[in-house]
Amino acid sequence: MAAPLVASAVFVWLYIALLLIPCSGLVGDSCSSEHDCGTGLYCGNCAAAGRTKSSCIRDLAIQPSSIVKGLPFDRYSWLVTHNSFSILGEPSRTGVERVTFYNQEDSVTNQLMNGIRGLMLDMYDFNDDVWLCHSLQGQCYNFTAFVPAVDTLKEVEAFLSEKPTEIVTIFIEDYVRSPMGLSKIFTAADLMKYWYPISEMPTNGKGWPSVTDMVAKNHRLLVFTSDASKEASEGIAYQWSYLLENESGDPGIVPGSCPNRKESQPLNSRSASLFLQNYFPTIPVQNEACKENSGLPQMVQACYTAAGNRIPNFIAVNFYMRSDGGGVFGVQDRINGLALCGCNTISACQAGAPTSSCQDMGAPNQTPTSSSLNGNVYSGTIEFKTHSTGSASNASIQGFPTAMQRTPTFFPKKFHYTDESNEF
Repeated sequence: MAAPLVASAVFVWLYIALLLIPCSGLVGDSCSSEHDCGTGLYCGNCAAAGRTKSSCIRDLAIQPSSIVKGLPFDRYSWLVTHNSFSILGEPSRTGVERVTFYNQEDSVTNQLMNGIRGLMLDMYDFNDDVWLCHSLQGQCYNFTAFVPAVDTLKEVEAFLSEKPTEIVTIFIEDYVRSPMGLSKIFTAADLMKYWYPISEMPTNGKGWPSVTDMVAKNHRLLVFTSDASKEASEGIAYQWSYLLENESGDPGIVPGSCPNRKESQPLNSRSASLFLQNYFPTIPVQNEACKENSGLPQMVQACYTAAGNRIPNFIAVNFYMRSDGGGVFGVQDRINGLALCGCNTISACQAGAPTSSCQDMGAPNQTPTSSSLNGNVYSGTIEFKTHSTGSASNASIQGFPTAMQRTPTFFPKKFHYTDESNEF
């Protein structure tokens, strides 16, 4: 009996050892389980785009300020989840079955840990409190309500406490009419210690301070409201005094078009120094999101042109992890790479190197061997056309000369990527 027992034990240990071996599957590689894919990837498919075979798909962002350090906040591009609280499978907290749309599929904590740095939250008076909710005619109902807003804000506080160099932005679609309603829930969530004061927010298109300064002052939470009256009553920044924004929903995803939201100044205005790009359909469909998100590069290009050659500082999407490869993460990498160091991806930027001095990242679908993730898988093209303000060789990654702080320093470029089955 001893021999069979020994053999069984050996088999078990071999199985455990195989599970513990780090996996190196790259974006686009075939997979049968999560174990086949490398760090920052999961195993999935995109049937809506005709890709029914499972492959490794990106689910983790690279924070651009961790590679190109110390630049003004408005030089970077960050990912935002639309209706961050509207989570598929979230249990009802009202005792009534929920009847509404869903826009995300994981917790706000998980969104932040995966690299999301902006949250869109719809806030309403409900049950003698402030809740996150979808609405019918500006009213929250027990069948459209999700959670008390303070619960989600406590998740944000826990994240900022655990990650002392990270900055989070909250966009509030504001239907709260109770006196000091927003101030009360942010105070209850212990978030005021991170608050970026409205008195220090740049106006009339002036530049933002560096992320280094924001972290040093602990001004790591930016909060914007859609209610202009809250500036005077609660000291919360009115969104469209500080941001430009394109139209949301279906009008914001029409190829070749990028109209401004009616509350916003025209996108090519220089009255605000931040630009929020919405990219999501009016009606979210989880299984279609992987295909929809593949159209983001073309819309970034259209909005870049409409905004007078300005990159989006925030890109808001539904079901942010859904894609047919690199997804919204790859697009963010490309925007930041081109804008910050003149490279095709932020992963290729090198600390202290001149602009356009890029690491060789290998084949388009190859994951970098460093701790950063793949940023080279794209659908479509992004072409940035800007006027160079000086010799690219004179600008280093950390601390561009003053003359270059406000204008990207790369030259007109258009890039195409190919793999063995598709042209991107």
